[in-house]
Amino acid sequence: MNPEGELYPIAVLIDELRHDDVSLRLNAIKRLNTIALALGPQRARDELIPFLDESIDDEDEVLLALSGELGDFVEYIGGPEYAHILLQPLENLTAVEETMVRDKAVESLNKIVPVLNQAQLEQYFIPLLKRLSQGDWFTSRTSATGLYAGGYSTVSAAFQDDMRKSFGQLCLDDTPMVRRAAATHLGDFAKKLSKEHLVTDIIPLFNKLAQDEQDSVRLLTVTDLVAIAEQVSPEESKAYFLQTIKAMVADKSWRVRYMIADNFVKLSKAVGEEITREDLVVAFVRLLKDNEAEVRTAAAGQVPGFAQLVDKETILSYILPCVRDLVTDSSQHVRAALAMQISGLAPILGKEATTEHLLPLFLQLLKDDFHEVRLNIISKLETVNLVIGIELLSQSLLPAIVELAEDKQWRVRLAIIEHIPLLATQLGVEFFDEKLGALCMSWLGDSVFSIRDAATINLRKLTEVFGVDWAKQTIIPKVLAMGTHPNYLYRMTTIFAITAMAPAVTPEVIRDYIMPTVTNLVSDPIPNIRFNVAKSIEALIPVLSLNPDTKPLVDQQLKPALIKLSEDPDHDVRFFAHKALLTVQ
Repeated sequence: MNPEGELYPIAVLIDELRHDDVSLRLNAIKRLNTIALALGPQRARDELIPFLDESIDDEDEVLLALSGELGDFVEYIGGPEYAHILLQPLENLTAVEETMVRDKAVESLNKIVPVLNQAQLEQYFIPLLKRLSQGDWFTSRTSATGLYAGGYSTVSAAFQDDMRKSFGQLCLDDTPMVRRAAATHLGDFAKKLSKEHLVTDIIPLFNKLAQDEQDSVRLLTVTDLVAIAEQVSPEESKAYFLQTIKAMVADKSWRVRYMIADNFVKLSKAVGEEITREDLVVAFVRLLKDNEAEVRTAAAGQVPGFAQLVDKETILSYILPCVRDLVTDSSQHVRAALAMQISGLAPILGKEATTEHLLPLFLQLLKDDFHEVRLNIISKLETVNLVIGIELLSQSLLPAIVELAEDKQWRVRLAIIEHIPLLATQLGVEFFDEKLGALCMSWLGDSVFSIRDAATINLRKLTEVFGVDWAKQTIIPKVLAMGTHPNYLYRMTTIFAITAMAPAVTPEVIRDYIMPTVTNLVSDPIPNIRFNVAKSIEALIPVLSLNPDTKPLVDQQLKPALIKLSEDPDHDVRFFAHKALLTVQ
């Protein structure tokens, strides 16, 4: 093989790295591994990496791609023993102005650091970290905060001391952006430290950041609090963090209160049962009653999770009164968040308390003006059903469910349809026919296609629940009657319903009830109907072939119908007819 021929595309790629056109440079960066493989580890180290290091002054898009590629480049330059060579170009990338490029470079450095040995870390990585941490521009100091957790465990105790001091200085930096970055990475760094250093170094830094004048810094300390609390005992958590938690819950910035509300269950688990029971219940109630809707929304999402951590009496005395208030909250988003979560209280409270306290609230939410609230409560009914049983559920909520089946929002109607088979299974055939049968048929004539489509699938599931005899008497005659409707959409729905139900009914039912309608619709004037008839026949053939008595019908009736459709003037009708004919042959 000609070596020059092999090297030619590589030469093209290397030229593209220098090209004026950004898209070509970007393309070459994305294929750096190809270039590196062709050059071999030695040349990749000696020529490619220095070249990339020099080409830092480029478009952000190209630098972003380069930052990502270098993180997976260790194998192309000769393995871990040479990995430190990649630190130099990445160091330059961590100091650029564009945040996305810096973040990607930090991510790549954090991929490389674990493969470096102690000597490489101390000789190359620690000096890099110092340079970034003491950089004149805030960009390099911001990037530095994300690199401390990576190499800490591997270096010697003396270097670890320096790293803790250096990180402490970044936490107290004059620039808010650097303090924000330090707060973001404090939790990860804390996980690498011993308990002793956690108490002496990290907790004082955390307290400083938690009282920062900038709310954008304070709100980031909530996740740090969870990470640090997980590593100390409940008693220590109480001593170190209780006052901070109380201060966060009452913070003047709603963003901080939102963050603590959104992480309240994680925080409660981290600090332990005792603080949760004694001190955090009152704090949680305060968040549920917060004057900002965003905070109440976040707190509402935490209700079932927090309820699992306290006793039933506390739920009934403290949390449930707040939940009652949230059901009528002025913000629709708060009510929607609550509707999504409130059913999670049912298994915790048990049948009696759910019936007494929660059912009235469900009913209220089912009648809410905002469609998302209604949708969320319907989608979670199964949880309640498992606790109180279908009888109680149907008595109290069925009238509201029937009302929602005609809701003006089609997504609400769709959610009801999806729950009908479950209700049918538990209600029994008589109750279903009396209360919901007519409803299921009315959906077949809905103005929204998604509803009609879901209604046909619903009929198949009901046939599976109640059996073919029930379908033969109750559903099939009504579906087939729509096949002669003057509006073509009704005739189309008949075809869809037949196709959907075919796998659930017997060959005899297809022969006696469905076949006449299908053969009539072969000559329908609307092409859309005709090609759907072809698709329907394709679904009927396997079912009829199962029974020796009905198998001859495939050749006697269905094949001639398909041959007729395969000569149709409409292209789509011919296509689907030919496709169906293949299954016959």
